[in-house]
Amino acid sequence: MIPENLLLDFGATIENMDASEVILSEKRRADFYFQIKSGEVKMYNFNENGKEFIQGMFYDGESFGEPPLFGDFKYPASAATVKPTQLFKLSKTKLFKLLTQNPEINLKFTKALAKRLYYKATILKEISVFPPEHRILALIDFLKKEYGAEDLFQVDLTRQQIADLTGQRVETVIRAVKQLEQDGELKIINRKVFR
Repeated sequence: MIPENLLLDFGATIENMDASEVILSEKRRADFYFQIKSGEVKMYNFNENGKEFIQGMFYDGESFGEPPLFGDFKYPASAATVKPTQLFKLSKTKLFKLLTQNPEINLKFTKALAKRLYYKATILKEISVFPPEHRILALIDFLKKEYGAEDLFQVDLTRQQIADLTGQRVETVIRAVKQLEQDGELKIINRKVFR
């Protein structure tokens, strides 16, 4: 999102993290901007029964956890690495200085936040109203559009991650994916989901 050289010019550090390390915790104050150099991060919450709900998955070049920096509220979710990850970490004050001095980056940043708000609103509607198959297709179609795939799109999420992103049990996702394959909506090739 923000060019790496610009992050370093404004004092960002690079953090090397192992898989399953917590980066930020729900209900903690937001003091830093995080951007993935390489790796994978999930933002998540747990419900009262201990079931994980994934708010979002983030990959190379993407940032996460920014709204609390701008809204001056605590993190509404936690974030952890999914696999070994390198992160850029920049203080809130230095991020604001960077954005003020680089209006083109600020605009790009605002557009990315708007896309995330759209995703949240879309997924919230999908998981609260529609049946499992529809939820899964809505998620996959959003990702396909987000990554600009026009042909066959490979879904790089596990069945468990799809379940966590759509508020379902993994068993339900497995059955729904099989049904969607039978209906011709998805293809399963070497255990990978394609649309």
